[in-house]
Amino acid sequence: MIEWQWRAFADLTNAELYAVLGARQQVFIVEQTCIFPDIDGLDADARHLLGWRTVDGQRQLAAYLRLLAPGVKYTEASIGRVLTTPVARGSGAGRALLTEGTRGADRLYPGHANRIGAQLYLEKFYQQFGYVTITAPYDEDGIMHVDMLRAAT
Repeated sequence: MIEWQWRAFADLTNAELYAVLGARQQVFIVEQTCIFPDIDGLDADARHLLGWRTVDGQRQLAAYLRLLAPGVKYTEASIGRVLTTPVARGSGAGRALLTEGTRGADRLYPGHANRIGAQLYLEKFYQQFGYVTITAPYDEDGIMHVDMLRAAT
C-alpha cells in the first residue's frame, strides 16, 4: 500500500527533500547513466507527489513525480521526473503514481492539457493514461524521448 502526499516545495521537510533528490539521482543519473542538471531551478515552482511505503518498519520513498503549472516549462501543465524506486518496481506503483498524478493535474489545473517528455520505451505506458505522441523521437541525454500530450478534461 502506498501513502500519497502532495507537497509544495516550501512544504517539503528536509528529510522528504533528501529522499526525493536521492531517488532522482539514483534513477536518472546512476541507473540511467545520464549526466544532466537534475536540479534545474524548476522544483521551487512545482507541486511534488511523493508515494511512501513502509518496508520492515521503515518509511521509504516508493514513487515520485513533479507537476509544473501551465507556463512554467510548457504552455500546458507538465508532469515530469516520474520514477519508481527499486523497492516498488513490479508492484504497480508506477501505474498508481500516474493515476494519482493525472488526477492531481486535473484538480490543480482544470481545463489545461498536460504535456510530458516521455522516454520512448514508455510511450505505450503513457498512452494508457490518455497521452498522445506529438513529436518525432528525439535524443535527450542519451535516451530517446517523445513529447506526449494529454488533453484537458
